[in-house]
Amino acid sequence: MTETTTLRAFAPSANVAFLKESATIAVSARARALKAQGRKVIDLGAGEPDFDTPEFIRRAGQKAIDSGATKYTATEGILPLREAIAAQTNARWSGDDKIVAQEVVVSNGSKQSLFNACFALFGEGDEVLIPTPSWTSYYEMVALSKAKPVSVIGDPANGLKATAAFLDAASTPRTKGIMLNSPCNPTGAVYSTDELREILALAEERDWWVLSDEIYRRISFDGPAASVLDLSTRRDRLVVIDGVAKAYAMTGWRIGWTIAPRAVSAAMGAFQSHTTSNAAAVSQHAALEAIVNVDAAEKAITHMVAQFKARRDAVVKAARVAPGLNFVYPEGAFYLYANVATERGGDGTAFAAALLEKHDVAIVPGAAFFTPDWVRLSYAAPSEHVITGVERLVELYQSYGG
Repeated sequence: MTETTTLRAFAPSANVAFLKESATIAVSARARALKAQGRKVIDLGAGEPDFDTPEFIRRAGQKAIDSGATKYTATEGILPLREAIAAQTNARWSGDDKIVAQEVVVSNGSKQSLFNACFALFGEGDEVLIPTPSWTSYYEMVALSKAKPVSVIGDPANGLKATAAFLDAASTPRTKGIMLNSPCNPTGAVYSTDELREILALAEERDWWVLSDEIYRRISFDGPAASVLDLSTRRDRLVVIDGVAKAYAMTGWRIGWTIAPRAVSAAMGAFQSHTTSNAAAVSQHAALEAIVNVDAAEKAITHMVAQFKARRDAVVKAARVAPGLNFVYPEGAFYLYANVATERGGDGTAFAAALLEKHDVAIVPGAAFFTPDWVRLSYAAPSEHVITGVERLVELYQSYGG
């Protein structure tokens, strides 16, 4: 007689039960599945530059392998990389206290850097203000740290940016911090120096932490995007997050970092030592070359940004064919964020589903960014794909009576 074993159903712990799959990853997965079926899907969902990592950086990675850089490193990153990051940042920092390597923690991408900062700074009972729409993972990261993410909806008349007044109105005695991102994902909006100064002044007055995600800072089309380090005179409540993924087309190398007060950096380093330990040694050496070889890096970044700007201009021109289609004029990053809600077409989720299933174009519904009437289209893809994609988006919108 054979006994039948009944398998117990998996019940996730309370730590992760509330989590949802990243919407951007889900869209790309669906697009790949349709491609595998033979469909000619245009994937404009992922926020990943379509350029190859510049050759001089790739060569540095190969050289690092040949030189034996394949062992563990210090948890916080190799010293030359942290020194190079500090030196690069000091060129913008106007305060008297120069940034040093001990204030830099290198991690496996800016996503981990953001999570490290949230986990080190926030906890149960805290509230964190998030200008909305914002990158979907901010909300989950804050919640994983046991704090409460508070969405602060931006002004549609001002690129969906949240002003200092908006943040002030949403704050409570439990507010402990703000998550900033400029240029913004998903909108492509860029905060002006005056807007950032007002937010920083409010945060200083209220003794809030400011987490500034500056991963898109170098991808700005109408003049340099300001860093909070350009505008601040003190750093005791400031954490800057950056990395090489976007501007250097190094998404798969997984290198990001934080610049924070020394005690905060020590706490994040200790936390990382118990989770992932160091970022990949080879990737760290490649990132070092990206930062110290300034001439080659600037040439590569200038070329990529010029291409993104040309695509931006083409996308905006194509989108304006539909008079009723409202969108944020993208000043940076590589996204078009459009309000596609119509009586016949439903919200952004229904629209994105129809665009993919019926017209073979993958975009991200705005519900992922807490603005359900909108959709995000990435133009970090070949120009011909981008133009075809936005033209199909416009056609679908108009077919709904938009």
